[in-house]
Amino acid sequence: MTAPLTPHDQPSPRDESGEGRPEQQYGYPSAAYPSHPEHTDEYSEPGPELRAELVQASLVAIAVAVSGVLLGLLWLWLAPKVPLVWDGGSGVYLKNSEGEDAIGADGVFTLLGLAFGAVSAIVVFLLFRHGGIALVIGLAIGGVLASIIAWRLGVWLGPTSDVVAHAKAAGKGVTFDGPLKLGAKGAVLSWSVAAMVLHLALTGLFGPRDPEPLPVPGSAAR
Repeated sequence: MTAPLTPHDQPSPRDESGEGRPEQQYGYPSAAYPSHPEHTDEYSEPGPELRAELVQASLVAIAVAVSGVLLGLLWLWLAPKVPLVWDGGSGVYLKNSEGEDAIGADGVFTLLGLAFGAVSAIVVFLLFRHGGIALVIGLAIGGVLASIIAWRLGVWLGPTSDVVAHAKAAGKGVTFDGPLKLGAKGAVLSWSVAAMVLHLALTGLFGPRDPEPLPVPGSAAR
């Protein structure tokens, strides 16, 4: 003999008909209601647009940094010379003690950096009108690298930094050019500052605009 089924063991007619299950009541499969949705990797990886923007920013930084060679050559050519004179002993003096040639090199480097920064910002904006913070960062990094390359290249190609040896080679009382120096180290930021400011201004004025949202039907009647 078997024991009679208790109310807890009897199947519920609501369960048999499936009315208590939303997927059977409305005709949707149970897979449409996952209890523990799995996280996919597509949310952890950058999208194609972000990857393309990072690649463009890297190319911009490299191109801008390489163009620092031209800045260094122009700085070497346009920077005022610093005339020095050797007295025949252990002293080397400025030929013109009141001259501003020593600080003129800093001014020329700063002006050239601002001009190169403006040109690079315009070129990048014309090539990539969509803008993006990654391009601005690429311009900033490339501008700093280009300025450092220009600075070191100008010093390397300019007159030797061994003033005593240069003075002895020139002779007593003979005027010779002093080494090219960059006294204001903050000038290496002029390229980056000009590029970032101008690029952001161009993007804000002439960049693509976001499409306006469509009006909601019936909103005009209200």
